[in-house]
Amino acid sequence: MQISLLEQKQALISSVDRQAPRLKEIALLIHANPELGFQEKQAADWIIEYLQSNVFNVERNIAGLKTAFRATYGSGKPVVAFLGEYDALPDVGHACGHNLIATAGAGAAVAAKQLADTCDGQIQFIGTPAEELFGGKIIMAQQGVFDNIDAALMVHPESGPNVATARALACVTLYVEYFGKEAHAAAEPAEGINALDAMTIAYSAVSALRQHIRPTARVHGIITDGGHAANVVPGYTAGSFLVRAGDMEYLDSLKVRVLDCFRAGSLATGAELKYRWDPLAYEPLLNNPTLAGLFTANVETLGREIMLEDSNQSFGSTDMGNVSRVVPGLHGFISIAPTGVIGHTREFAAAAASPEGLSGMLDAAKALAMTTADLFVNPDTLKRVKEDFMMGINS
Repeated sequence: MQISLLEQKQALISSVDRQAPRLKEIALLIHANPELGFQEKQAADWIIEYLQSNVFNVERNIAGLKTAFRATYGSGKPVVAFLGEYDALPDVGHACGHNLIATAGAGAAVAAKQLADTCDGQIQFIGTPAEELFGGKIIMAQQGVFDNIDAALMVHPESGPNVATARALACVTLYVEYFGKEAHAAAEPAEGINALDAMTIAYSAVSALRQHIRPTARVHGIITDGGHAANVVPGYTAGSFLVRAGDMEYLDSLKVRVLDCFRAGSLATGAELKYRWDPLAYEPLLNNPTLAGLFTANVETLGREIMLEDSNQSFGSTDMGNVSRVVPGLHGFISIAPTGVIGHTREFAAAAASPEGLSGMLDAAKALAMTTADLFVNPDTLKRVKEDFMMGINS
């Protein structure tokens, strides 16, 4: 006998509840053993082991990335994929809560097996490494990993309100070096070419530029090498800078202006400038209104208040933006901490291992699984999702 959509969703919730002890255990294991991008071997292994124990077929090393993988269950259409991130940040560990993203996606995937059993279609969990520092999904998108998927879903932990959509900027990294000439800073300063002066002139120029760029744009960075002895004219300096914008066109124009700041440092001091733009640029996130609406309704059934969008939401960047340009995507937010607990801090890292964090992870898994039920059970819903996607791509 065919069961109703409501009954399907109740069964999905029950499945996540049954998984809860093991999902919490894995989330805390990943949290206690933070690994940087492309080094997440333990985290990937723990998720893979869990999915294999639930009869998923796993393909490792996809897109040539050692900690990327795809787990599949079922066959046919639609194909819905849950995306898992599990990389940590230097020094502050899981201060973005990726331990919860991975386990929420895995829990949703295992629950959604029942949809593949009762309907035609396939469930996937795609392990996506190195979101923070390198943009692993960018490489995976370029390699066609997401091409045959009907929808890609993930939920990110957040402080403050639950939100169904994200505001994410295009972003690219600029690596710069100055080559000057060392000299004794007291005895023979005239013989030197000060590479640190070149960098500080450029840094000041970037600071001045910030006053005259669009409100949604960002330029920020660090000096990674500023010299080694106060009594030696620095002959070498290096830095890395991030340039962000609301769209790719403005990003391209802003890159020119930022690079001129570094050319100014070279021109003023005589130090030689060498630079490199990272070829992997994060694209702006394309939100899907239908997916966001479904996710909102499903989160509300769990007793959480949720906003479709938050005008006060801060700007960041995510490689999910690149995925959202290939396939309809959802990047929702589930609150695990009160407003004021800032991401990428030790306080947020603590929240990612707290009872509130684990509860948010389970609610995220339930909402993701229920949203998948909407897509599996009603073909018209998936059609609207695809229409939204095409409209967004062509706008």
